[in-house]
Amino acid sequence: MAKRSPLYLHPQQRETIRHLSRSWLWRSEFPTWSLVVVVYGGWFATLFYWQTLGRLPATLLLIWFTAWYMSLQHELIHGHPTRCAWFNQLLGTLPLAVWYPYGLYRDSHLAHHNHDHLTVPVDDPESYYFTDESWAKFSPWRRKLIHARNTFPGRLLLAPLLDIAQTLASACRAFRHLELRNMAMWLVHGALLVPLFIVMEQLGFSALWFVIGVSYPALALTKVRSFLEHQAADDPLARSVINEAALVWRVLFLNLNYHAVHHDLPGVPWYGLRAIYLRDKAQYQQRNLHFVVRGYGEWLRWFWAKAVDVTVHPGVKNDD
Repeated sequence: MAKRSPLYLHPQQRETIRHLSRSWLWRSEFPTWSLVVVVYGGWFATLFYWQTLGRLPATLLLIWFTAWYMSLQHELIHGHPTRCAWFNQLLGTLPLAVWYPYGLYRDSHLAHHNHDHLTVPVDDPESYYFTDESWAKFSPWRRKLIHARNTFPGRLLLAPLLDIAQTLASACRAFRHLELRNMAMWLVHGALLVPLFIVMEQLGFSALWFVIGVSYPALALTKVRSFLEHQAADDPLARSVINEAALVWRVLFLNLNYHAVHHDLPGVPWYGLRAIYLRDKAQYQQRNLHFVVRGYGEWLRWFWAKAVDVTVHPGVKNDD
């Protein structure tokens, strides 16, 4: 879990957190333990009974549970439901989402939580921005591809493919340059993925279909949340959005739509984010310079064909 002081913590907010953290629900982490059971139970139950459910219903359910599992992995990275990192890793290492080893995601995401470097290319591994030097080297077709990715449909359809390609390229580099730590992550990931695929095939559920028809759409669903989740800004808290999303999205993304709150207080469990935001709504909106969206439908309407301007980071002049 990222170890740092909150960006913004006034007495009212401190009292809110103190009040919430005294409750049995908060201290027991019961909601997160329940989530672990529901996600794993739902994922495997759907797979084992897919023929009873039918291929289409089973596929849709597996997409939901796989995307939900990725949200759960995020909670595990931030120290929930236990403070024991190795135990949380055990809960999140099974490759139900296929593409990323848990350790690789953990290292990248915790680096992303350095709020001073948030959105800054190179320093922030999850930034969609580029340095002006890198952008200048891109060919015209690559710039067009990036602009297409920065539309809302492009973020769902193209961004997962580009992320997968980048991740597999990093895996190849790890083995080529004998990066032992990353190699170990990929070897464990592969060793777990093979029997998972074998079980699928034995149950008559095509592993290839799972990769194409389940894990890719599930990854695309996570791109709904991350679409313009961050913007370049001088104030670190203004770099993260507050998205007042509908219930179904809040459940799927475990309240990460309140992203400014999460980056302000990364140690707060998912079930505390909405409560903290609602009790301190005006202050949070003022502090993040009203970088507020009234649901993901706004992004869809605004950026159906128009690309969001996330290209050259305005605060970076070169790669040095």
